[in-house]
Amino acid sequence: MSDYKNTVNLPKTAFPMKADLARREPELLAWWEENHIYEKLREHARGRPLYVLHDGPPYANGAIHIGHAVNKILKDIIVKSRTLDGYDAPYVPGWDCHGLPIEHQVEKKGGRKARELDARSFRQACREFAMSQVDAQREDFKRLGVMGDWDDPYLTMHPVYEAEQLRAFAQIIRNGHLYRGYKPVHWCFACRSALAEAEVEYEDRRSPAIDVRFAVGDRADLMERVGLADLPELPASIVIWTTTPWTLPANQAVAVHADFDYALVQIEAERGGELLLLASELVEPVLQRAGVSGFRELARVKGAALEGLTLRHPFYERTVPVILGEHVTLESG
Repeated sequence: MSDYKNTVNLPKTAFPMKADLARREPELLAWWEENHIYEKLREHARGRPLYVLHDGPPYANGAIHIGHAVNKILKDIIVKSRTLDGYDAPYVPGWDCHGLPIEHQVEKKGGRKARELDARSFRQACREFAMSQVDAQREDFKRLGVMGDWDDPYLTMHPVYEAEQLRAFAQIIRNGHLYRGYKPVHWCFACRSALAEAEVEYEDRRSPAIDVRFAVGDRADLMERVGLADLPELPASIVIWTTTPWTLPANQAVAVHADFDYALVQIEAERGGELLLLASELVEPVLQRAGVSGFRELARVKGAALEGLTLRHPFYERTVPVILGEHVTLESG
């Protein structure tokens, strides 16, 4: 049989026929490190326009997985391509060293003994565990071929980093961007820790919808807002509708939409009637649910005119204001 290999015009290269990545890849990465290739790139790019990729840090709480690989490799492609485009594109890796994922791992590994530690000892155990995971993940990220300042990463538990956070927070306060308000904080009894919203998993739940009266606290104020010189001597309320009745004890306000029309209606009932303020498009559906057939409209105003009207909580001794909200709709759900 003829050997046709020598009759094919192929380029002559020094590349081996076998890739042998399992051996060659670690050798190449070791060569990068020994010859300080990243540092030389920074020196070569000094003076160019700066391009900085702000890399959201991974948690220091376990071995890397495919999500880490996709994240780091894609970002490394961006950094290297920006360098080739003529930018000075440094990459400073970092790790998030706080939070429930790390606490979970420490409790899982330490068992009952870890859960019995005092706060100071537990924090130290978390710090030591996070540092061990930083070291392990760093080596794995290097094996992905990611170039960066691996010897000087930023760690959220470093005092220098924490101090910079405080300085940035102080500047936010000085700029007047901070205000005090109410925000729910999710607490996990099993974890004995606060949860971020992203860490909360909800179960499907069916609950009854409910219409609730919030009595008007100042009738004279209501008359002025709806443009009436007088009101019938009847109880006056704003009616809200909710599918989460268990939230009523924590209720702090009633929201209306600034651009919607709201109707003040008088209904007749066995107790002598009452005045209800509802979205004009929902008057009939709401009263139909309540079994009321007869009513008459006394006035109509935009929601913006109701902002600041004070109401009484339906079962607690406290007042709640009417506020404006773009999230308010005229549909169910």
